[in-house]
Amino acid sequence: MYEVELKVRADHARLRELLAARDADHRHEVRQVDTYYDAPHREFAETDEALRIRTETDLERGDERTKLTYKGPLVEVESKTREEHETIVGDAGAAGGIFEGLGFEPAATVEKRRDSYILNGYTVTLDDVAGLGEFVEVEREVDTDDPDDPCIKRVREGATALMTDVGLDPDDQIQTSYLGLLL
Repeated sequence: MYEVELKVRADHARLRELLAARDADHRHEVRQVDTYYDAPHREFAETDEALRIRTETDLERGDERTKLTYKGPLVEVESKTREEHETIVGDAGAAGGIFEGLGFEPAATVEKRRDSYILNGYTVTLDDVAGLGEFVEVEREVDTDDPDDPCIKRVREGATALMTDVGLDPDDQIQTSYLGLLL
């Protein structure tokens, strides 16, 4: 599975109005706390990989869930496309304990409010990241094991078109992760 993502800084108030005008499907607003880990056997900063435990709280219902995610290195320069594997875990503390028991160490924590919409088959997220400000991500998953699959290019082109359609400039894209921006 690959995630194709474009990210830019943007004003959320204006974008919410545009999304409403285009009948985007509002999904949910959540608070996310991401704890990233360093590996004992390689430098993720050098390999451009990430391993995290995300605790997500739905701000409307109060439900909480935790996900474990591995993100591989970027596979193209035109977007933040990377291999991604994610699964739900029952206990964030236990998952962290397993990592630490294996020699992985917490590296940093990223906190954000995320408001998600679906528009034209893409997820549009409005992120307010503590210490960084407001961002917008346009993303979609591609079900392939091949980083050269032409579907990745088509999905990226669609994300670029959607971003342009809502008045954002894809040329302002930020490929650095929130973790990288904070560090």
